[in-house]
Amino acid sequence: MIKPELFDIVELIVSLPEFQQSIGSQGSIVECHDLNHFEVEFSDEAGETTALCVLSPQQFIVVWQAQTKQWLTNTDKITAIFDHLSEHKREEVLDFARSLYQKV
Repeated sequence: MIKPELFDIVELIVSLPEFQQSIGSQGSIVECHDLNHFEVEFSDEAGETTALCVLSPQQFIVVWQAQTKQWLTNTDKITAIFDHLSEHKREEVLDFARSLYQKV
């Protein structure tokens, strides 16, 4: 798993209805409280803050690293999501990937 750091851009892998944020919403880490609590700011197209909330790494994946100034590859993103899944769900993903490969 990629360690979240200040100013990284993260993408939600869970919905946060209490903050009007859904899976796939992207925000920036604006504060690192400890290894398990990160304050994330979500903004609209005009740059206005729409939500500010403290999240755990189980709720998001890093998609852009501020330190390297690079977006993560799709492989890195898939691996990060895969790491959050239960063993049963990992088997489902593997079966799905196999079915995609057979369609090529």
